[in-house]
Amino acid sequence: MPQITVEPVGLLETNCYLVYVEPTGRLYIIDPGADPDVVIADANKYEYDEAVILLTHAHVDHIGAVSQIARKLNVKQIYLHNDGVALYKSPDNHLMPYVQRAENLPDVTQEISKPDFEIIETPGHTPGGVCFYFKAIPALFVGDTLFAGSIGRTDLPGGNSAQLIKSIREKLMILPDDLKVYPGHGPTSTIGREKKSNPFL
Repeated sequence: MPQITVEPVGLLETNCYLVYVEPTGRLYIIDPGADPDVVIADANKYEYDEAVILLTHAHVDHIGAVSQIARKLNVKQIYLHNDGVALYKSPDNHLMPYVQRAENLPDVTQEISKPDFEIIETPGHTPGGVCFYFKAIPALFVGDTLFAGSIGRTDLPGGNSAQLIKSIREKLMILPDDLKVYPGHGPTSTIGREKKSNPFL
C-alpha cells in the first residue's frame, strides 16, 4: 500500500488524504468531506493500529463525513484548531442546495497525543486554518491555504486576504523547495514550484 492515498470526495472534489505512518501504526485521515463509505474502504486496506482524523479547517466540504468515519473506524482523536470550532458547530456551515450541513459531529481536540507531524498555523482562508507537515515522509497537507498555481479564497466569512498571503509567505515558503504540497482541491505541487510561478505570491 502507498503511504499516502488521495480520494477526491463530494461534489466539490475535496481531496481527502489517508496517511499511513508505519512506525507508529497510525492512519491519519485528513479532511474527510464526503463519501464516507469510500474513505472507510480505503482505510480498511491498511493494517493500522489507530485511526486519527485531522482537519485543516472547518468548511463543510472538508468535514462532512467526520461523524460516519469516526463511528465506523472507532476514531478517538479528531484535531481541529480552536479558532475553527465555532464554524465546525455552526448550523450555517453549508453550501445549500449543493452541500448540506454536517450532522451529529463529534467533539474535537486541539491536541493529538504523540503526533507524527507538525502543525503550522496558516489563518487567512479561515481563522483556524492549519497545515500538517509530516517531515519524515516528507509531505505538507495545506487544505485550502495554497493550491497549485493559486491560493485559497478569502471572500467567505472569516476570510482575510492579507493574512492568507502573510501565512503562506512566512510559514510555507520558508520550507524546503522540494517539499511536496498536497492541497485541499486539485493536483499536488512543490514549495519550490509555487515560490517560482504562483502568480499570487
